[in-house]
Amino acid sequence: MSALDAVVHAPGFGLALTLVAYLGAGELHRRLGRPALLAPVLLAMVAVAVCLRLLGISYEEYLASVSVLTLLLGPATVALALPLLRSGRALASSALEVGLVLVVTGLVSVGVTVGALVAFGVDDELLRTALPRSVTTPVALTITETIRASATLAVVLTLVSGVLGAVAAPALLSLVRVRDPRARGFATGVTSHGIGTARALAESEVAGGWSSAAMVLNALAMTVALPLVARSFGG
Repeated sequence: MSALDAVVHAPGFGLALTLVAYLGAGELHRRLGRPALLAPVLLAMVAVAVCLRLLGISYEEYLASVSVLTLLLGPATVALALPLLRSGRALASSALEVGLVLVVTGLVSVGVTVGALVAFGVDDELLRTALPRSVTTPVALTITETIRASATLAVVLTLVSGVLGAVAAPALLSLVRVRDPRARGFATGVTSHGIGTARALAESEVAGGWSSAAMVLNALAMTVALPLVARSFGG
């Protein structure tokens, strides 16, 4: 084994690669004026994927190397719920509207996913795997175990959904003239979970609180609803 192979396949290489990629992406994002299309998470994800491919590192080996980051997903998600505490009274006063929005967005999310994949004729396993795409990653992993789907692909779809939502949501909401930070935050959180919530927090604390609420409430609702939907497709 060459010296390069020894370094590449060292236990901590994947973790170091991920940290360097994210820090580099964050610095590039800052220097370019923080453009939405160059979100650090998206850039880091692409950079890591390219490096793994070029260096011949399998996904299983990489996943084992970054297991500490996987363990931190749960606490990180809980930390994003802190702004929810500051918006609790406002949420309670709008409980009916919040509940209605959750039902409508849930139906649209599942309906679009199922409808599009059925139209393309994908198999039932892939359809089940795509169902948790709008749920925050730790919850999505739990759901994939319940519905017997591919956890690896589910994580990728969840990340892609989160990144695209965080990138596109602010521009789309501004395009349709949504100005209220509560509405902007809730729409972002319910569609793009943790990544979107981090983006909403950059807009304002109010938007971040409502985005966090949407993420948590959507995760709770989908934990109940998605296993029932998956049963229709052999889950």
